[in-house]
Amino acid sequence: MDTLRRSLSRWKRYHIKVHLADEDLMMPLTVRPRDTVMDLRALLVREGITSWKKTFYYNSRQLEEHETLKEANIQNGSVLLLVSNKR
Repeated sequence: MDTLRRSLSRWKRYHIKVHLADEDLMMPLTVRPRDTVMDLRALLVREGITSWKKTFYYNSRQLEEHETLKEANIQNGSVLLLVSNKR
């Protein structure tokens, strides 16, 4: 049963939104629980949005680049915040 659950999670998809604070825009994305923040950046680039030099936040916590969505406890319907880095 556990093997079946793991194999089905490979096909699981989450519908999340990324709030682009600088552009005041909500971008819907379809992702997998095992996707990382770097994968999210690549999805945004495909949509024409540059996310380099920007930081992802979820529940007031900064997300690390190699952290998976599952590790960050991001679920279906979650909203991530993407904010420009202040230099």
